[in-house]
Amino acid sequence: MKKNTIILLLLFVVLLGAAYLVTMKPGEQSVSSDEGEPVVEVDSAMVDKIEIRAPLSSVVLVKRGSEWFLEQPISYKANQANVTSAIKQARDMKVKNVVSTNAEKHGMFEVDSTGTSVTLYENGEQAASFILGKTGPAFSDSYARLASSNDVLLVGDGQSFVFNKALKEWRDRTIFTAPKETITEIAFQYGNERFMLAFKDSVWMVGGDPADDNTVQSFLTSLSKIEADEFVDTAPTLLPKLTAQIAVSSTQLRFHEASDKSKYYVQSSASPQWYELQNWRVNQLLKRKSDFVKK
Repeated sequence: MKKNTIILLLLFVVLLGAAYLVTMKPGEQSVSSDEGEPVVEVDSAMVDKIEIRAPLSSVVLVKRGSEWFLEQPISYKANQANVTSAIKQARDMKVKNVVSTNAEKHGMFEVDSTGTSVTLYENGEQAASFILGKTGPAFSDSYARLASSNDVLLVGDGQSFVFNKALKEWRDRTIFTAPKETITEIAFQYGNERFMLAFKDSVWMVGGDPADDNTVQSFLTSLSKIEADEFVDTAPTLLPKLTAQIAVSSTQLRFHEASDKSKYYVQSSASPQWYELQNWRVNQLLKRKSDFVKK
């Protein structure tokens, strides 16, 4: 065997041994774990409070009866689906591996103050607390750490965006909602122009004329669940002139087109809250009589 070949083989063995020693330094090596073990154990039905401290917002959510509400930084009805998703995510996270036991590595995995801290309570008592860090090797993986431990965990089904949301994403965006099949009469008003869309004798009528069923069904789909694009927590000081009103299911919806015509300010008679809706969404709602009349 040539001398150069022997030297290269010896160098390879030395490097391999050095790499092994480095990975075996305390606190930096991969540590075996029971794959599939839950990161935390919580009973979804028993969780009644959630505290989240995240880069985008810090919130406190509390359960009152069967519904969730924001308690901090504002008092407001919560987005029920987003809260449910957060609880499910906490419950479903599974340990894949322990990647470090070294506290100095927390910043590397963003499981320190730069991560998303989540604390869950059951019956008013703290049940679990963890910090979710950066995304792992796979999209659905993240690094996490129990608040009471230095161990950095690689976890499956742990996506931080489920917890790290802007405040408006935790708020209930609903302006109006009603089952589509229960809506049988809608009153429209544009200034002095008024007309009624009503379901009579199994036929939709607009004024005294038959209405186009496809147009009506498309409109009802949009009307049955109206969600805000933005919240307006302080009423506009110079409120634009009222553009239109829609009365449905004992609720009156008022639409004010912004001066730059890029959006509408909307308010429901069911709440003092003001909202913003983009033009494309309002255009699905503010139909004229001629839009409904069957051609």
